[in-house]
Amino acid sequence: MKQEEKVLLGLINGLFGVKGWVKVYSYTRPRIKIIGYQHWYLGDDFDQPIRIEEGRSQKGGVVVKLEGINDRDAAVELLDRNIWIAGDQLSPLPKSEYYWYQLIGLNVLDTENKSLGSIKDLIETGANDVMIVRGKSKTEHLIPYIQGQVIKSIDLEQQCMVVDWDTDF
Repeated sequence: MKQEEKVLLGLINGLFGVKGWVKVYSYTRPRIKIIGYQHWYLGDDFDQPIRIEEGRSQKGGVVVKLEGINDRDAAVELLDRNIWIAGDQLSPLPKSEYYWYQLIGLNVLDTENKSLGSIKDLIETGANDVMIVRGKSKTEHLIPYIQGQVIKSIDLEQQCMVVDWDTDF
């Protein structure tokens, strides 16, 4: 993973108290894991990381105190900003495991090399994750993310995934 690569982890979506704390909507699983990444980039500012002073779970969500943000007025300026980290902060995964952000945008081909579209998003379900694959005609296919059975290969360098999936049903 390259250091210059940025990964979206969440969003500052509210204020908490008067001492500069903010509410965070975390895309990590579990949600509290977001506070384990000590340096964040907010919004489009990838030049200046901001450090987390404290963070904790709060009524099913996450609240965070960021360095230099000491009152509610300063915290208001951070509302609706995306939270990014440098890609090299992510833990390496075992071979054949991927972070979702690595899969989004991949071109999806069936086993006969026919393009089904590209991965627009993934959905977490109880049994297995599901990919939303959108074709050129804006048709969407919901394809289970099951390696071996449905997913036959993933090539991040070629930005391609091969699936055993019949779209003609």
